[in-house]
Amino acid sequence: MGSGLSSSLARGLVKPSPVAKLNWSLLKRFNSSKSSPAYPGASVLNNKCDTNNLVDVSKVLVIGSGGLSIGQAGEFDYSGSQAIKALKEANKQSILINPNIATNQTSHALADEIYYLPVTPEYIIHILEREQPDGILLTFGGQTALNVGVQLEKMGVFERYGVKVLGTPIKTLETSEDRDLFAQALNEINIPIAESIAVETVDDALSAADNIGYPIIVRSAYALGGLGSGFANSPEELRNLASQSLSLAPQILVEKSLKGWKEVEYEVVRDRLDNCITVCNMENFDPLGIHTGDSIVVAPSQTLSDEEYHMLRSAAIKIIRHLGVVGECNVQYALQPDGLDYRVIEVNARLSRSSALASKATGYPLAYTAAKIALGHTLPELPNAVTKTTSANFEPSLDYMVTKIPRWDLAKFQHVKRDIGSAMKSVGEVMAIGRNFEESFQKAIRQVDPSYVGFQGEVFEDLDYELSHPTDRRWLAVGQALLHENYSIEKVHDLTKIDKWFLQKLMNIVTMQKNLETIGALPAVTREVMQNAKKLGFSDKQIALAVNSDELKVRATRKSFGIVPFVKKIDTLAAEFPANTNYLYTTYNAAESDVTFDEHGTLVLGSGVYRIGSSVEFDWCAVSTARALRDVGKKTIMINYNPETVSTDFDEVDRLYFEELSFERVMDIYELETAQGVVISVGGQLPQNIALPLQQNGANILGTNPEDIDKAEDRHKFSSILDSIGVDQPAWKELTSIAEAKSFADEVGFPVLVRPSYVLSGAAMSVIRDESELEAKLTNAASVSPDHPVVITKFIEGAQEIDIDAVAGEGKVLVHAISEHIENAGVHSGDATLVLPPQNLSPAIMARLKEIADKVAEAWKITGPFNMQIIKSDNATTGIPDLKVIECNIRASRSFPFVSKVLGVNFIDIATKAIIKQQVPAPVDLMQVKRDYVATKVPQFSFTRLAGADPFLGVEMASTGEVACFGKDITEAYWTSLQSTMNFNLPLPPSGLLFGGDINAPHLAEVVENVASMGYKLYVTSEGVKNYLEAKLGAQYPVELIEFPVSDKRKLREVFQKYDIKGVFNLAKSRAESLLDQDYVMRRNAIDFGIPLWNESNTAVLFAKALREKLPLKSQAGIPSEVRRWSEFIGGKPV
Repeated sequence: MGSGLSSSLARGLVKPSPVAKLNWSLLKRFNSSKSSPAYPGASVLNNKCDTNNLVDVSKVLVIGSGGLSIGQAGEFDYSGSQAIKALKEANKQSILINPNIATNQTSHALADEIYYLPVTPEYIIHILEREQPDGILLTFGGQTALNVGVQLEKMGVFERYGVKVLGTPIKTLETSEDRDLFAQALNEINIPIAESIAVETVDDALSAADNIGYPIIVRSAYALGGLGSGFANSPEELRNLASQSLSLAPQILVEKSLKGWKEVEYEVVRDRLDNCITVCNMENFDPLGIHTGDSIVVAPSQTLSDEEYHMLRSAAIKIIRHLGVVGECNVQYALQPDGLDYRVIEVNARLSRSSALASKATGYPLAYTAAKIALGHTLPELPNAVTKTTSANFEPSLDYMVTKIPRWDLAKFQHVKRDIGSAMKSVGEVMAIGRNFEESFQKAIRQVDPSYVGFQGEVFEDLDYELSHPTDRRWLAVGQALLHENYSIEKVHDLTKIDKWFLQKLMNIVTMQKNLETIGALPAVTREVMQNAKKLGFSDKQIALAVNSDELKVRATRKSFGIVPFVKKIDTLAAEFPANTNYLYTTYNAAESDVTFDEHGTLVLGSGVYRIGSSVEFDWCAVSTARALRDVGKKTIMINYNPETVSTDFDEVDRLYFEELSFERVMDIYELETAQGVVISVGGQLPQNIALPLQQNGANILGTNPEDIDKAEDRHKFSSILDSIGVDQPAWKELTSIAEAKSFADEVGFPVLVRPSYVLSGAAMSVIRDESELEAKLTNAASVSPDHPVVITKFIEGAQEIDIDAVAGEGKVLVHAISEHIENAGVHSGDATLVLPPQNLSPAIMARLKEIADKVAEAWKITGPFNMQIIKSDNATTGIPDLKVIECNIRASRSFPFVSKVLGVNFIDIATKAIIKQQVPAPVDLMQVKRDYVATKVPQFSFTRLAGADPFLGVEMASTGEVACFGKDITEAYWTSLQSTMNFNLPLPPSGLLFGGDINAPHLAEVVENVASMGYKLYVTSEGVKNYLEAKLGAQYPVELIEFPVSDKRKLREVFQKYDIKGVFNLAKSRAESLLDQDYVMRRNAIDFGIPLWNESNTAVLFAKALREKLPLKSQAGIPSEVRRWSEFIGGKPV
């Protein structure tokens, strides 16, 4: 199946010679894989051979991806931002719909107009009516945008409104998404795919499996990140899996499993004149069977032969031409490990997570190029936006390699299954660049979490089981086997099916580790050993641990040997052409640096990997900081290693280092660049944690002094300062023993809150209600941060929580925003619904809150951003509510983009000016301004992907993203915000609503009283709840008690279908202890069956009110009042 390329030219293409690079007319004659044009994009565009024949559009609607969730994260902020930049360059007006307020693309610096609304056919139609665009981009907003585009096409909307779909035609998108059409299309060109049968019922799935033979894999059509897919080895496993998958998608595919084969991906680009290039090929470290988003991935591929590489490259080009993709596309293959047999697994005819990785890995701006192609440009006429000297019509060749490792946060969830397979579970990913596999792999491990020093092991109960059954900790099992258990490469390969080439490379790290341990003392380490360890990606800290020393001593020894990292450019042409890139990485595998260090820029530390608690909102903060610095004429240097971000886009800063955010690496770059200073307050907790060591080693930290920051991070210092300035806080005590904890709890009364110092998003924080729980939890908290003591606090139930986001300059507050939470205190602020401007706080309370902010800013001498959480609780004695500070972070918080965009003032812009002491604005009280709108920020959860996890809210953060919408009042704003969350299906009468939870609180009755008269059928699963609701409702609205088989998933599905249950309100008081708890089963199955779940009292009541008020209006003609541009709500485009 060769492409017909001569072998010499083929070899030239991997490392292209100048001729091979530029002579594409010659290459196209060799590429004899053209197929009969059977799909619109394949033929329609071929006859337009005039290169000036651009698509005639002037106003383009860009569909965004909505809230960040597992499987669809920050990469679509990056690709959407690039698309909007391309439209701007072409003088096209851009209208963006995206309710994700934390993103960079939802800023007026990019899009001309923005709608914070649900990405649904209904709202898009309203926008089309209002804005009358003539073009639409569907391939830059992930699966959300693609699915909604296909729906709109089927409804005939694009034709009715005269809107051109730019780029890949809808028919092609449908073909790539519908598994049957896809199989048919690939059969037409003799491309092998995994044998599969599309089915729509469980019984059909079982008979299909009998035909194909077990083991099989189930996939669902139109799903993102492998949602609803999995492996089954028996009919029983298949029955359960198929019934769950069919609740998430109308059609599933039953196909033969190729577990153990290699998985390889190609990113391919095609323009309307049929020019095709493969930009990047990637290979999974893990064999097939693990979703590519949950796999360790290397680029370019390392273990493919020339023949395999070209066979798959030719096939990719043949597929993209046959399907008629116009723009960018990703092809995933399964490749036989010891032969030339392969299967196409899937084709994504849109920008994907892999496209973001490929762009950052090669320096080829895929999204930008795809947007230009969608406007009708061709590859040869487009310049390569990164190098500026060559055409976009070339295949990058790399003189380095990258490793991507996913980041999971499964430990945060109770009952969650930790295995990884064909459905994605990771929340973020890192990318590390090195000159060899060892260097890039060890860098990547440290990027995933700073607690890892590099390739290491962990003790498992059954190591062989861990190796053969992949979980999120599999690489640690491989480390344990090779480093500590003396397993051979053969044995690890047999258990894991990881290619021996990778295992051999890991053995090189093991050998060096053992060598260092044998040396055992720092003075005995020679220059040569130090140099070799650094070339294999060892960190100073890792070397220190091996030779019983400490990081700073190793650093000093290394520098005394003259061993410092070199800085290399990401050069897509492997240094064969002069390339002018500012896209850099450090390596010890080089002889010289590619840049001169004469700019003395200001370092901005990015957010690192996305994880629960730190996500795209910190990327917005980092990008806003860099833009503000550039505006005042400062040179900027960004350090970040997250391929999904806009901050790692090549045109956002003067110099971009794709590097670790560790003390060692930041200090190296600071010294090499002789930087003017470092901004550590805009990247979340990671930069904050290294601020003090950076300062102690001579770095100029801009903004609040790290010693003052430490006084807010350390709970003991924090509390004593609050006492000294007369700011109230809940009763607390520092703990050294369990006995002390017990006596404190007796004194103040349960419940109490236990929390360690220096945490992000409440890790290891827990509310404890009795003594036995106290003992169990404390042993857990101590293991989280051994260097810092644990603090115990009185937990105040039923209190209201308030967030203050503010910016200060030299201890004086410049701007502040006060947002109120709808949920009571006890739900983590990252999982809470925020309301701004606040609707229920009196002027007196607002003034007291401002006074607290002023006192705190002065006491901590704050310059830059800070955030506080305060609880307001009634005081029966004084009659005046208490305001108690529960937390203060002297850095930007996750609500900074929200408050900036709602109030129309960029808080980060002001913070940056305060930090560098230039153009600092006069203080202004934004909360005094009367506004005729309100916005609500709502969390986006990803429980669907976390099988078994209990969807119950507490002090540990569980959400993966957020959305926000505006409205004329809180009901309108919340109504649209909740509909903006992913896959939210509004329950419509006469469907059924299922109720359960705490009957000692009034909320369940309030919800039912609001919706009872609307025509819904009301169901409960327990006698107690039935009696409680009937007592409240009277005889007018019947409440039916239904059967609820807690241990039988299949019967449960039948129950949900039989009673047409389309919404679940489960307002339980506490988290379930058992997996058979009726409330847990109700919550979990609502999630598994794709039904909206309300699991918190205040938001459930608010939504019930919104439903009663807004649902009757849906049937009225005209555009609803919430459909307004962001600039209309805030009165202009200041942000």
